[in-house]
Amino acid sequence: MSTSNDIKIASTQHPVADLIRNRWSARSFSEKQISENDLDTILEAASWAASAMNEQPWLYYSAQKSSDAFNKIVDALAGGNQPWAKNAAAFIISVARTTFSKDNTPNDIALHDVGQANATLLLQAAALDIYTHPMGGFDAEKVKTLLQLNENQQPVIVIALGYLDEAEKLVEPFKTRELTARSRKPFNEFVTKL
Repeated sequence: MSTSNDIKIASTQHPVADLIRNRWSARSFSEKQISENDLDTILEAASWAASAMNEQPWLYYSAQKSSDAFNKIVDALAGGNQPWAKNAAAFIISVARTTFSKDNTPNDIALHDVGQANATLLLQAAALDIYTHPMGGFDAEKVKTLLQLNENQQPVIVIALGYLDEAEKLVEPFKTRELTARSRKPFNEFVTKL
């Protein structure tokens, strides 16, 4: 029985908070369900992300495994995500409102703010020992139809959530990915000190 926890802890060049070092995108989820209270806590955490002019241009839609919407979300996922994501305990769909609420003019930084809210959500889940996996691989038109989104609402990501299970339950290539150490670009490749 192999859990992926230890190998997935980030090896950083500089001291980084444990909550950040330990968060990773799991694919192997147990059958344990997430309580409504924990799901609500995760979703509320997103609301406390920084947002330009406090616009908070995010909308979140959640579906527990027991719901009809859950299966419709699985159907909207790309083929490479369906085999493992169907075992998640819940999904959260992140949506950006691309116009300002006060005057309906374009909000050019909406995706930035939604990204911040998503990161806050992921870290809150990690603090509750709930693993997440954000996915960009989904059929946006199916999601728009499912959620009845308007032209100013853009699906950003689908997040699978659940409690960690053994990597052995996954088929390849997902099993190997679950058991492979994470890596990132070296610090000096993305930071320029002026």
